Amino acid sequence: MEGSSNSNSRGFNNSGVSDRNTSRSNPSSHVDDYVRSLFGSTSHKPSEENSLGFKDDDPFVRSLEWGDVSLRQWLDRPERSVDVFECLHVFRQIVEIVNAAHSQGVVVHNVRPSCFVMSSFNHVSFIESASCSDSGSDSLDDGPVSHKETGSSRREEAVSVQGKGDYNKILERQIETLEEEKKQPFPMKHVLAMETSWYTSPEEDFGSPSTCASDVYRLGVLLFELFCPVPSREEKSRTMSSLRHRVLPPQILLNWPKEASFCLWLLHPEPTYRPSMSELLQSEFINEPRENLEEREAAIELRDRIEEQDLLQEFLLLIQQRKQEAAEKLRYTISLLSSDIDQVVKRQLSLMQKGNDIPSFLLSRKRIRKGVGTVATEENEEAKLDDDTLESTLLESSRLMSNFKKLESVYFATRYRQIKAEKSLARYCSALSSDGRSSEKSSVSNLTQPLNDPITNDSRRQGGWIDPFLEGLCKYLTFSKLRVKADLKQGDLLNSSNLVCALAFDRDGEFFATAGVNKKIKIFECDSIVNNNRDIQYPVVELSSRSKLSSLCWNSYIKSQIASSNFEGVVQVWDAARSQLVTEMKEHEKRVWSIDISSADPTLLASGSDDGSVKLWSINQGVSIGTIKTKANICCVQFPSDSGRSLAFGSADHKVYYYDLRNPKLPLCTMIGHNKTVSYVRFLDSSTLVSSSTDNTLKLWDLSMSVSGVNETPLHSFMGHTNVKNFVGLSVSDGYIVTGSETNEVFVYHKAFPMPVLSYKFKNVDPVSGLEVEDASQFISSVCWRGQSSTLVAANSTGNIKILEMV
Repeated sequence: MEGSSNSNSRGFNNSGVSDRNTSRSNPSSHVDDYVRSLFGSTSHKPSEENSLGFKDDDPFVRSLEWGDVSLRQWLDRPERSVDVFECLHVFRQIVEIVNAAHSQGVVVHNVRPSCFVMSSFNHVSFIESASCSDSGSDSLDDGPVSHKETGSSRREEAVSVQGKGDYNKILERQIETLEEEKKQPFPMKHVLAMETSWYTSPEEDFGSPSTCASDVYRLGVLLFELFCPVPSREEKSRTMSSLRHRVLPPQILLNWPKEASFCLWLLHPEPTYRPSMSELLQSEFINEPRENLEEREAAIELRDRIEEQDLLQEFLLLIQQRKQEAAEKLRYTISLLSSDIDQVVKRQLSLMQKGNDIPSFLLSRKRIRKGVGTVATEENEEAKLDDDTLESTLLESSRLMSNFKKLESVYFATRYRQIKAEKSLARYCSALSSDGRSSEKSSVSNLTQPLNDPITNDSRRQGGWIDPFLEGLCKYLTFSKLRVKADLKQGDLLNSSNLVCALAFDRDGEFFATAGVNKKIKIFECDSIVNNNRDIQYPVVELSSRSKLSSLCWNSYIKSQIASSNFEGVVQVWDAARSQLVTEMKEHEKRVWSIDISSADPTLLASGSDDGSVKLWSINQGVSIGTIKTKANICCVQFPSDSGRSLAFGSADHKVYYYDLRNPKLPLCTMIGHNKTVSYVRFLDSSTLVSSSTDNTLKLWDLSMSVSGVNETPLHSFMGHTNVKNFVGLSVSDGYIVTGSETNEVFVYHKAFPMPVLSYKFKNVDPVSGLEVEDASQFISSVCWRGQSSTLVAANSTGNIKILEMV
């Protein structure tokens, strides 16, 4: 056998695999000759054989999968322990692969762990990559997957029983895990460099050519590695160096004496004393555990299949659980809807019983109103009424359906919020009741009685959600558009600085004032502008300031008193009736963005500035009476309408602060939710406010919902307008909220719903041609409601002012 091995190995040596001092010449062609001689394949048949001549049913051939690992990586796992059946099973497969090559008279050379891969079922395959070839002329300094060697020339040298495609898979996977390998106890780059010397036979060290006996020696080294795992790289180096002298560690001699003895036989320094492959295959060591190994392999495969079925079962159970939860939630939702529908039906029946003649009365009233000043017949009037009703119904239905999803979400949010409040009240009442104090029994009884009384509870629930939701829905559908009542044309059209920064109506809604970068406060009579269609409208009063104006506010008690703030940090109070400046307050160090006069205490004024302070002023004394210092610019301030002891303000730190002015050291509540500067705050009522920010949203806050002084959950986030860099105005009236947009549009919302109710776009008309033109730089700069009416005034960045009405 030695003779045949030598003769064939010389032919294989022509590729330069085993002769360290001979350079390679076309290695791939010689490897192909080897493969053809080994498997007798002369042509490639895709349907029957792989690209290198292995048939699909060959025991050593299978498709490489991403779950496969290098045998080297498997051996060097830190957690690996010796499983005798597993190790013998792996070793027997490698012996069969080597024997298959030797039976064709070819020396394998690369019987090394890095040239084999293992599947999850411990199936071993041989892959002779470029990194696995003998290192005589190839340096391993860069490791097997060096980026220098991943080009086409290196891939052409990759030969395996699986083909070049499988080597590429291994290459890609090893590149992906290169960084991870550096962190392992056995870095692949270092181990592969050492592996070549570990698996070099003694005769090869003395320059003799590689023979079949050399492959047997390498099998002995591999068997040793299988049964002798080591925890560290240093110990690995010492152990493998000792192995060169056939010195085995004590643990393998004690734990695996039979395997140690067989290993020493394979590692004999004299090639002639090593067993041949036939002797090795016929040995008791190889053949004795065969049945046990096959049974174990079957058991492992069965276990893996059971685990796969368990995984599938777990996946299906998880889907079932989630679907059951969704079904349970859907059943609860349907039950809630059914209950609410019953409540609405009961209310309808109750209302119809109270006034059966109301529909005919309303119909006759509409007929009279429609017929005033006309001679239409009753039939024509009825036809008109039907047409108007149909048009209104279709319009409302269209708006309802187009926002159905949003209305639905608001409905459920309202209901769940009310249910949560009911449960909290029930727990509170239960806690009081269990306290047992006689002084509180009557109050507890009064609190818990509605929860136990179905009639009272039903009535309370109706008032809890139906009325507010129905009111919001009706107000959302009441108006269909914004109509221009008047277009304010001013006399200073040649002034390029017409940006209006502030609009404000007086207490009666009779006059409104404008102010901006033109340093003037102009006061107009609203009805005069609406009723008189003049080419140019002149203000009834005009007040001049030294600096650009940023904010305005009328006194709700003194009709003619108006306050302003400017870019120099000065707060001024004016008497509009006399066109006189009453007082100036100059304590701010930077620009004042916003001012507000308290409706409950008309002598109290608040201002917010870029200097990070909020100042409280006594209008009568003309001096500040309090200061709240913050770390960011203050952009807006607002008193609630019913109190002069509270104040809200918005800041450049994206937050809204609500203070009790009797304790100005700490905020009573901090509202967190905006992503950018808060530019406006407005109170809708004493416990609800809306804030505007340059993050494209308005947010509605319930001050009673704060937890430990912080509220991070707004009731609604209103979206639809565009606001990312400019102050666009904000005003509230009877639940309606109006704001501007950087698209040169006015948007109206209602507090009950997060989507716009109405919108109106300012047209930009060229003064020379009279044609409408697009100007993306224009934006709405200020808006203001006329008291509690459906009329508002809006201005844009060019000074264009319009009086709009919801119809």
